[in-house]
Amino acid sequence: MRSTGLRIAVAALVSAVVAAPAAGQDRGGLPVAPLPDAPWEYRTASADIRVSVLTDGLENPWSLEFLPDASILITERNGRLRHFENGVLSDPIPGLPEVRSDNFISGLHDIKLHPDFERNRLVYWVYNKPVADADEGASRAGRGGRGGGRVLTVARGVFDGKALTSVENIVSPEGASTVSRLLFLPDGTLLVSTWGEPGDMAQDKMGLSGKILRYNDDGTIPDDNPFVGVEGYRPEIYSLGHRTPESLVWHEPTGTIWESEMGPNGGDEINIIEAGGNYGWPLVSLGRSYAGPYQPEGFELDGMIAPVVNFVPSISTAGMTFYTGTRISGWTGNLFIGGVRFGEIPGTGQIQRIVFNDDMEEIRRESLLQDKRWRIRDIRQGPDELLYVITDERNGALLRIEPLD
Repeated sequence: MRSTGLRIAVAALVSAVVAAPAAGQDRGGLPVAPLPDAPWEYRTASADIRVSVLTDGLENPWSLEFLPDASILITERNGRLRHFENGVLSDPIPGLPEVRSDNFISGLHDIKLHPDFERNRLVYWVYNKPVADADEGASRAGRGGRGGGRVLTVARGVFDGKALTSVENIVSPEGASTVSRLLFLPDGTLLVSTWGEPGDMAQDKMGLSGKILRYNDDGTIPDDNPFVGVEGYRPEIYSLGHRTPESLVWHEPTGTIWESEMGPNGGDEINIIEAGGNYGWPLVSLGRSYAGPYQPEGFELDGMIAPVVNFVPSISTAGMTFYTGTRISGWTGNLFIGGVRFGEIPGTGQIQRIVFNDDMEEIRRESLLQDKRWRIRDIRQGPDELLYVITDERNGALLRIEPLD
């Protein structure tokens, strides 16, 4: 459960930093650094590293996924899929269905390989499918018309190295909002996250917004989902009470699911996901509304699962990964998470490195790439045990982080 005293103390300490400017105040921002022409070096707390730009020319990339040959698939929010192979960025890969990306969040999002990709060549992605009737889209994508004209959809297709074929939509979570992440679990089932805005939807047991949903790889519902056969719950639901899930990762050493979540204004968090768990939104949070007051007023409630990591001020969490390699000395076992802005100030993106003890409790934290101020949208470990990063900019880039030696 959540510790009220600790959270109130922390929140009071940082409230002046976290609160967003009131109406009419300057929201400000900083210019991001240009992409360097050559690799550059950093001395960090635990490792000396070199960072290289492998390619630019990506328009607001959202997710990256390694293929078995170590080449990389990269999604762009505008509805394009690119292939980075042998140092060359491909033209958009043909075969994707039409994507609606007419605001700053909707579009093409996460991408994952089927666990048996080397045999079946199946690739899964989640995107906003346009619908002809804007009213239908509004009703299916969330109250208030937030998603009018679009429906959150998970699709799959066969990738032959050049194009997608046999494309099919396998699930469109009814009422779910615009952004989603995917994760295949070791048992072959697929997790699909959904945004929980407006906030009251995240606690609606018969709604699919603000949830993590679990499906079989064909879009059917597993018989062992926690709410199958439970009256008053949708059987797709794996966990609920989420605001804006921004990543899903599997932590192999502990056999647990980790999720990052963006708070309203401050209150970003990382959770360990339990089947049937309720993570509190909008009933508990360390965040404030954008106008300043706490949203909500409480920091704990019986029956709600507390985060393992909080971010106050927020970093606007994005993709994350555990580093399991050994090539970057001192980083093994650490969690790396991208942020698109710090303390609600545009132009302050960064990566944070989080160190845990043997009980997976946070013991220290370090910020990386702060000087560049790029919006870090996703970060993954490659087959070569190096870290790969994408920047969510109009001229977005794929970066590689390697040891200096």
